[in-house]
Amino acid sequence: MTYVLIAIVIVLALIGLVGAVVPGIAGTPFSFLALLVLSFVDGIDYTTRFLVVMGIIGAAVFTVDYVVPVWGTKRLGGTKAGVRGSTIGLILGLLVTFIFPIGFIAVLLGPFIGAYIGEKSVGTEDHLAWRSALGSFVGFLLGTGIKLIYACVCIYYVTRDLIGLI
Repeated sequence: MTYVLIAIVIVLALIGLVGAVVPGIAGTPFSFLALLVLSFVDGIDYTTRFLVVMGIIGAAVFTVDYVVPVWGTKRLGGTKAGVRGSTIGLILGLLVTFIFPIGFIAVLLGPFIGAYIGEKSVGTEDHLAWRSALGSFVGFLLGTGIKLIYACVCIYYVTRDLIGLI
């Protein structure tokens, strides 16, 4: 049973890491689940406090990930049209990534181009539309960075404790 749990932990941790950089995969909950499942392995003694704190941090990261791109767009002068365009661009970028082999580029450029098109569709001046697009892009990168840090911290604990079992 221990080997099955360890295999599940490794898969969850890897999904969490991939989900930190690939939009559309909720990586943060998978990273936390890796810690939670690992706590059931004999020889691993996580305190309830540790799991609660990591769960709260994970929930905060999960929430912030949806707020930061919108915040970035608004912070640099974006309107609701820019925010909507950024969201549509992200979705289209994901679809393009699954259909064509251009990978992460479509996911990066989708929100940027979408925010620009959204701003231009409501008559925003060119330089303001580019600012809004930049805000969306920076917000997306910041959200991805926060998720990646959380995933790496979870992987650190998983790796440390699995090595400790050997």
